[in-house]
Amino acid sequence: MSRRFRQFGHWLFRRHWRVTLGVITVLLLAYAFCLPHPLFRTPYSTVLEDRRGELLGARIAADGQWRFPALDSVPVKFREAILEFEDRRFYQHPGVDPLAIGRALMQNLEAGAVVSGGSTLTMQVIRLARGDRPRNLWHKLIEAIMATRLEWSYAKEEILVLYASHAPFGGNVVGLEAATWRYFAKPPALLSWSEAATLAVLPNSPALIHPGRNREALLAKRNRLLRRLHRSGKIDALSLELALAEALPETPHPLPRTAPHLLDRAFAQKGGAARYRSTLDQRLQQQVNSILQRHRQQLRHNGIHNIAALIVEVESGAVRAYAGNAPGAGKDHAGAVDIITAPRSTGSILKPFLYALMLQEGQLLPQMLTPDVPSTIHGFRPENFNKSFSGVVPARQALSRSLNVPMVHLLRDYGLEKFHHHLRQLGLSTITQTPDHYGLTLILGGAEGSLWDLAGVYASMARTLGHFYPFDGEYDPVDFRQADYLINDLVAPSLQEKRSDNPVQLAAAPIWFTFEAMQQLERPGSEGSWEYFSSSRQLAWKTGTSYGFRDAWAIGITPTHVIAVWVGNADGEGRPGLVGVRAAAPVLFDLADLLPATPWFDPPYDEMRRLAICRQSGFRALPICPADTVWAPRNGTKVAGCPFHRLVHLDDSGSYQVDADCEAPGDIRHEPWFILPPLQEFYYRRHEPSYRSLPPVRPDCRETTSQPGSPMQLIYPRYPTRILVPTDLDGVTQRTVFTVAHRLPETTIYWHLDNQFMGSTQTFHEMELHPPVGRHRLTLVDERGHRLEREFEIIVRK
Repeated sequence: MSRRFRQFGHWLFRRHWRVTLGVITVLLLAYAFCLPHPLFRTPYSTVLEDRRGELLGARIAADGQWRFPALDSVPVKFREAILEFEDRRFYQHPGVDPLAIGRALMQNLEAGAVVSGGSTLTMQVIRLARGDRPRNLWHKLIEAIMATRLEWSYAKEEILVLYASHAPFGGNVVGLEAATWRYFAKPPALLSWSEAATLAVLPNSPALIHPGRNREALLAKRNRLLRRLHRSGKIDALSLELALAEALPETPHPLPRTAPHLLDRAFAQKGGAARYRSTLDQRLQQQVNSILQRHRQQLRHNGIHNIAALIVEVESGAVRAYAGNAPGAGKDHAGAVDIITAPRSTGSILKPFLYALMLQEGQLLPQMLTPDVPSTIHGFRPENFNKSFSGVVPARQALSRSLNVPMVHLLRDYGLEKFHHHLRQLGLSTITQTPDHYGLTLILGGAEGSLWDLAGVYASMARTLGHFYPFDGEYDPVDFRQADYLINDLVAPSLQEKRSDNPVQLAAAPIWFTFEAMQQLERPGSEGSWEYFSSSRQLAWKTGTSYGFRDAWAIGITPTHVIAVWVGNADGEGRPGLVGVRAAAPVLFDLADLLPATPWFDPPYDEMRRLAICRQSGFRALPICPADTVWAPRNGTKVAGCPFHRLVHLDDSGSYQVDADCEAPGDIRHEPWFILPPLQEFYYRRHEPSYRSLPPVRPDCRETTSQPGSPMQLIYPRYPTRILVPTDLDGVTQRTVFTVAHRLPETTIYWHLDNQFMGSTQTFHEMELHPPVGRHRLTLVDERGHRLEREFEIIVRK
């Protein structure tokens, strides 16, 4: 019989071998390609971790499930528990376990119903990957075939990871990692034996986890598994006793929300669901959140509800803390808005950039005097925060006191278009309009900036300065770059790459002098005096306040970190007292105390020069100037000589100016004299009692071209081309108060309007005039015959 059967088989093969071979080929190909690719097509949650892998937060998957991206490995305790409960022969079978299937058949026959399926973990992975299919013999056969194929493609540990990452754990919790955080508020690696056993039995009966439902059944299943682990030698008697004493989890825990705004940013910018390893430090982030929450509680009493803060590590450019909004702001105050990336009015926070650029190009020295007087420049009339003027101030003091008027003069001298160009080169992406759109207000907050861009620029400046000596005075172009918040995006050091001798943006010396000025921060006190602010550590810092008290800024720089703070209302509502030094600076100092103290930057002497400067003006010293020798940026030699010192000719007493026509040459004293223009002198001598006004010309001498020019200068209107005069409620136009500065206040000035005498003033040279609408000429003549004429036009505003 067997001989005839073999003969029949040989005949069939010879007759139909092509068909047989084709069928076998098709079956083999079907087997080879039976696994879908990818194996799982389910959506995942977006997970954000800190630099050490600690969970900072997660977003729920698109299908409403908490399903984290696949694990790298399965913790030992859960692996032992799930294998003991589901598949003891996991490492021996090829995907299908005949012994388990036989045992399941016997159990089902004895029970008269299906009580065991005999599925291996590999088969369960296939069932999870195929989705919600009927659980019958046909699909069980398909799962078995695909399970053997899965074993050919994946290692056992990989299959175990697939199961742990996709198994259901009750409700909308899928995967081991989501389950450990939802039920135990910890990562999988920290599970206890009791917790691991609880999670091991859940995929088999996920509904048991619901609080108040089947709690006893879940407890019994867990305890049976724990005793099996003890009998198999996986845990000792003491571990068993402790595990049995542990309670079951109660209500699911909320997932961590340590950096929710950065989580949303990663989701939006990086393409959706994934596991992102950020550069953040979880402990520092939590401390920053606590400080911001405390300050917000204080500020909310003044109607200020939002605070944002960013801490960037200088060397790496890595963001160590990212708080897009203070915790507790809530929906009522736009707590979900990420202020760090939002364009906001910059206030004075751009002033150090202009200062550094002018130092670099040899247009400025730190001690150089710059005008601080009432000014109208191209129709723009800047004012200082405290509404006062100093006449002239050193440039570094203009920066440390954040004076608006001197900085506008510096911007005009430097060039609006050039400054606008450099701001964009530095990395301020929100400068999107033309220079003319911003005008000179660009330096005072007329443009918008983001906390992200600003922190990146200041960190780049600190990085460039810190690399000066390690890089032997060369410059690495990548030192100027934005900060990064993901580990994979960090720019590696390029010490071995070719670097340029020319700086890409800012050189070390200008940066060093800028940071030095920023350490000497001063602000007006409650009584109008200037107060010096200092922190408990060496810190270069700058504050800013936008127009209308809508934005308060504070940025601090150390050799290792940059701290950037914004305070205000996300909806743009301004509040009294919302100024940088009062609202944002206290937050900055508290955050600075979280960081380690470090030595200050070394001065980049190779890019500095010893330079003789005028002691009084700060310009390069002329031979007639009293001089000091100071360190200055290399290009400081380009700065002009002192324009304020002149050689004056005095009589023997030194009380009068004379010349050779009225005094014997041998009796004339020639003395260097520091002379400010009349308007600058008018304000300067109020604050500097040591200032010596120029002596008058002796009455018997006539003025010559060798003597200084007109001693008069208009204070208001400074450049009177058009004067807008408001109208009162009764229809009467208001008067205009004209103010004049004279080098000799006690001199009498005679006022004429359109050649009509209006009166005279002495000491306090102010006069209230009421010219009609139209063009007019103001003529001022002092008792020495000096004339000052200005044309202007009166325009009435109704």
